[in-house]
Amino acid sequence: MKLKTAVIGYGHLGKWHAQKAEAFPEQAELKYIVEKFPAGQEAAAKAHPDVKIVDDISKCIDDIDAAFVVTPTSFHYEIVEYLLKHNKHVFCEKPITETTEQALKLQTLLKSHPVVLQVGHSERFHQAWERKEEYKHFFDAPAHITLRRVAPFKGRATDVDVVQDLMIHDLDLLVFLFDETPVSVEAMGFKMRTNHYDYVTANFKFKSGNRATITVGRNQTKEVRELEISNHAGTLLVDLMRNEISEALGKEPGPQYVNTGTYEKRDHLLLEHKNFYNSIQNKKDPIISIEDGLTAVRLIDKVLESARKNIEVIL
Repeated sequence: MKLKTAVIGYGHLGKWHAQKAEAFPEQAELKYIVEKFPAGQEAAAKAHPDVKIVDDISKCIDDIDAAFVVTPTSFHYEIVEYLLKHNKHVFCEKPITETTEQALKLQTLLKSHPVVLQVGHSERFHQAWERKEEYKHFFDAPAHITLRRVAPFKGRATDVDVVQDLMIHDLDLLVFLFDETPVSVEAMGFKMRTNHYDYVTANFKFKSGNRATITVGRNQTKEVRELEISNHAGTLLVDLMRNEISEALGKEPGPQYVNTGTYEKRDHLLLEHKNFYNSIQNKKDPIISIEDGLTAVRLIDKVLESARKNIEVIL
């Protein structure tokens, strides 16, 4: 059965989701774009002339099977709750909610509504992670992991702190790649361009002996997205912008010991849509679940608590 879908929110990321929603005509049909602002409605109508544009999800709720929630984070909870209560499948961009309490409520609600709820942690779809076995020696504890995601100011997602905006990608990657959650965090941040944190750096400790530092900023001088691991084996660097993997082996003789290669560049949003449709039609669990989303939101809360109180917080 072909799924009838709606994209809710036609901002920067909503435009891309609407495009991907039309990329699987055998599985799904984009029937509605929900956008409350006139400028967004006009842009959506121009780009998708065969799609109905409405200003509220209630106007199409009875004519869809699934929806993509791509609104500002502050609206996620009420929209996802509404969709679940109407037994609609949901893809929600990260973070799933603003707070842990909201995410827990959705988790409970989902138990009584047998639908698919997938969370949009797109950084998991880098092909580099599928090659983890090739570099498994770098994942041995104890190790120090550094994740850095910074960029010049773009004026987006200013309704939330940079932790919800950017660090959430790396919090999810940290747990996903190392299969453990931190035991404590110590963070500091600065409000530069907005009333929220625009720069935050956080240090994490793990039971395994691993340590991690995540730094995010949206008022920086250049754009960087990378993950680096250092341990007894040497150093592994994954450049998420250039799709490069570099390794400096610890015991390699001679001066030329840095090896750099590339990995396949992918359309992460397209893969997210494909997995979402497959989960619905094959009645399988989503590739990124409410539990994954909840873990990330819990970590967000603890990072912000540490930054605001200027203390180490036990998780």
